[in-house]
Amino acid sequence: MENILPAPQLKMTEEEAQRRFEELQKKLVPLWKSIGAFNHDEQTVVIVPSMNIDSDFQGNELQAYEERFLFLLLLLRQPRARLIYVTSQMIHPSVVDYYLDLLPGVIPSQARKRLFLISPLDCSPRSLSLKLLERPRLLQQIRDLIINPDFAHLVPYNTTSLERDLAIQLGIPMYGADPKFFHLGTKTGCRRIFSQEGVTHPLGIEDLHSLDEVIAAIENMSAQREGGLQEVILKLNEGVSGEGNALVRLGGRSTPDAIEAAIKGMEYEADYMNYDDFMKNLASRGGVVEERITGEEMRHPSVQMRATPGGQVQLLSTHDQILGGANGQTYLGCRFPANDEYAAAITREAEKVGKRLAKEGVMGRFALDFVVARTPSAGETDWRLFAIEINLRKGGTTHPFLTLQFLTDGTYNPETAKFNTPRGQEKHFVASDHVQSPLYRTFTPDDLFDIAVRHGLHFDTACQTGAVFHMMAALGDTGSVGLTAVGDSPENAQEIYERVVKVLNEEAQSSVGLVDEPEIKGVEAEAKDFTV
Repeated sequence: MENILPAPQLKMTEEEAQRRFEELQKKLVPLWKSIGAFNHDEQTVVIVPSMNIDSDFQGNELQAYEERFLFLLLLLRQPRARLIYVTSQMIHPSVVDYYLDLLPGVIPSQARKRLFLISPLDCSPRSLSLKLLERPRLLQQIRDLIINPDFAHLVPYNTTSLERDLAIQLGIPMYGADPKFFHLGTKTGCRRIFSQEGVTHPLGIEDLHSLDEVIAAIENMSAQREGGLQEVILKLNEGVSGEGNALVRLGGRSTPDAIEAAIKGMEYEADYMNYDDFMKNLASRGGVVEERITGEEMRHPSVQMRATPGGQVQLLSTHDQILGGANGQTYLGCRFPANDEYAAAITREAEKVGKRLAKEGVMGRFALDFVVARTPSAGETDWRLFAIEINLRKGGTTHPFLTLQFLTDGTYNPETAKFNTPRGQEKHFVASDHVQSPLYRTFTPDDLFDIAVRHGLHFDTACQTGAVFHMMAALGDTGSVGLTAVGDSPENAQEIYERVVKVLNEEAQSSVGLVDEPEIKGVEAEAKDFTV
């Protein structure tokens, strides 16, 4: 992902665009109280889940990611909320009905009147924000749906200059970090903030742009470790979900020639990456190299926060991320909340970073990722904590947590590391964007809903447990669907998750007449990955 130049449609200089945007952003300060009072004040929320990232999306995968934030339709439970939700292609009507039927205490038909679905009908892999900026008539249609611009705001997925320009064109503020703070969320920017705020992070060196610089950095790092380094991770500044990472296996070697050979043989987390493209991206965008943290026990928790328009930092949640991929660095899903053995500790460290970001002027949701490790056989009983990344955007843990929050009206207590509903019930979930099988391509969204109801898997609003699906647009192309399994305990949430996967496998096999060892790639491994 890169900080894209302003769209030419604005017909203004960069300085003029920034000044106009900052004036719009000032509206969020008085608007913030109104945003929290949907029952009293009419609000229009324009949702544009635009993505500007490097990836190899196939078929409807991009559409599925744009639909990942359909949980925001649950805002329609507030009787005076109006939502404008934009996607590259139109959303399947059954998927819209599915979310509206989840609304507690609301008549779906009444909520439907306050929902407006907009699409440029453009399936190209370009940014959704750019697609809108290219279509003045579509922008005017959105403007016409905003009853009062003083009571409206834009909610993007990430915030580049394209989303800034879109806010300017619509004449409404954007709830998210100003793109001018983009550098703070790069791998180089993260390490500098960690160092300045006294937050423990892995040994490493930032702001690298060439092979020679990487070799010199690894030589420097190796000299600080007796016996050299075994493994380091080379990270592109703007990589997302681990896809900009590569594992360099040194095996203690520290001569320049040996380091260069290890770099040229590095293992990429993204299967579409190669050496030439990686080094080209490093030269243009920069990157960092870090020692790979190891231990007999490894976890990858995160802390979610937000900075309000008034500059207050709020601690929202903690999660244990589930990683997979070639070298265990790709985000697959999460458990909520994070293990209470280290949840409070990572929250304290994250708060230092949150306060720094708020002081800089960052606003909106962001997350801080950690690695925690320990080696019991060496008498290590306490977890070692290392901050590794700041995400100045909504991430993979945002949608399952807000889905739970909107469905239950519950809150997370950072001091106890627990989530409780207003009735005092504790809630947990296991979530993934990657429940996948080639055989799931036989399912339509309607099939998925039918299976959930027949097997009693559907989220029960009375007991507030069950399964909630998302990212259903990719079913036909890749056989992939997202799942959030909500339970009353970690074990209960895990049990619901595994039962859903088991039922989907059985139904998929049955639908094509298979009874013996079908070739299901990924699903059984995914279920195993999520074993408590």
